[in-house]
Amino acid sequence: MIKEFTEKIKSREIDVVQHTRKVLNEIKTLNKEYNYFNTISEELALEQAEKLRSNPKGRLAGVPISVKDCIVVKGVESTAGSRILKGYNPVFNATAVARCIDEGAIIIGKTSQDEFGFGGFSTNVGLDYKVPLNPFDKERATGGSSGGSGGISQKASFPHVSLGESTGGSIVNPASFCGVFGLCPTYGRVSRYGLMDYANSLDKIGPMSKSIEDAALVLEIISGSTSRESTSLNKPVENYSSFAGKGVKGMKIGVIKDAFAEGLDDAVRKKVWDGIKKLESEGAKYEEVSLPLTIKYGLSVYYIIATSEASTNLAKYCGMRYGKHEKLEGSFNEYFTKVRSKHFGKEAKRRIILGTFARMAGFRDAYYIKAMKVRTRIINEYKSLFKKYDLLVSPTVAILPPRFDEINKLSLLQNYMVDTLTVGPNLAGLPHLNVPVGFEKKGGKQLPVGMMLIGDHLQEAKLIQAGSVFGR
Repeated sequence: MIKEFTEKIKSREIDVVQHTRKVLNEIKTLNKEYNYFNTISEELALEQAEKLRSNPKGRLAGVPISVKDCIVVKGVESTAGSRILKGYNPVFNATAVARCIDEGAIIIGKTSQDEFGFGGFSTNVGLDYKVPLNPFDKERATGGSSGGSGGISQKASFPHVSLGESTGGSIVNPASFCGVFGLCPTYGRVSRYGLMDYANSLDKIGPMSKSIEDAALVLEIISGSTSRESTSLNKPVENYSSFAGKGVKGMKIGVIKDAFAEGLDDAVRKKVWDGIKKLESEGAKYEEVSLPLTIKYGLSVYYIIATSEASTNLAKYCGMRYGKHEKLEGSFNEYFTKVRSKHFGKEAKRRIILGTFARMAGFRDAYYIKAMKVRTRIINEYKSLFKKYDLLVSPTVAILPPRFDEINKLSLLQNYMVDTLTVGPNLAGLPHLNVPVGFEKKGGKQLPVGMMLIGDHLQEAKLIQAGSVFGR
């Protein structure tokens, strides 16, 4: 765990530069086989390690941190997994990144993802990138869109946390498929400054790690408001690390029975119920509850809102001030069309078209405004349950990590439905956590199963408390 590692760095039992070189060699080897990084920031990592060697300090002293490619790192190519941003080297750090560096973290690279976060399997990677492979079976998906973060969090042999990002499930989904903890905080708990937006009202940055204690520590460090970003919440940050190991005795848990309906893999059902029973054996009490509106309409509402906001956010990548440039020829519309057609991938184009349609005059009220009204009702549905329950529980994803040949046979709608169980808490801005609850053998491979814990706004501490039951 991080705390023991940083003590050895500070006492100089471990040389931070030598350790960093070892880490870089390991991730280079892993990357050739699994494609977890779009960019490895070797020069920056060694520079940070050299500075730290003379004065090792901070809660993350010498800890390697990887960063999803849509979260900017100063001087390191940051593309959100898209060809249209190839060559972009930011002149500043995202707030979450800066806070990690201030505590002595070593930034080792930018992890692979679906282009701009548009996907649930991490197969919709940009035109110039390779698909990340599941750490348990290279013929299967890592989950998305923080696929590289999930994969390296599982495969790394060294103390490590990855900063992921979620819009509709992009932290907990790959955490489930890769068998790690993925903690998506309350909307606004972590500043979005330096995050390349997919959908402004949904995007959140959070930690992914093999250890719940490590994820809790990093969340504690990156949380808090900043004047640079208006949606960050000016609320006190709790000592999240102190809640790990506190136990769940007396907690009331609502099991979302709608999430156990037809279509749920039997192995996932069994392992998640094993997880629920484990919480009960530790002193928690559970009852079955229902979220009918969220389960029925959440996916539709999410895709209308998210694509509408995405089409607006991606409009700036037109080859003028932002994004790739081409030779100026023809009218502005012809030029913009050429740039965007050449440098956006298929899924990015699809979501831009869907979102632009939903925002058009004559359709805005019928789609976008109506979806926002239903979103409010979804928030209220969750809130009514949190009057009685400390946490809600469901499977994270309804299926085991699928093979790529299985994904290729899915329709577009079936691809989108992988987000069915994860869009609800994202729409409501609620904190949620993927907890690894076991493995199922399939095709000769042990595949991980994840259980999702959902808390009320700013109740990350309860998630950590319950999640630590599974981290022993």
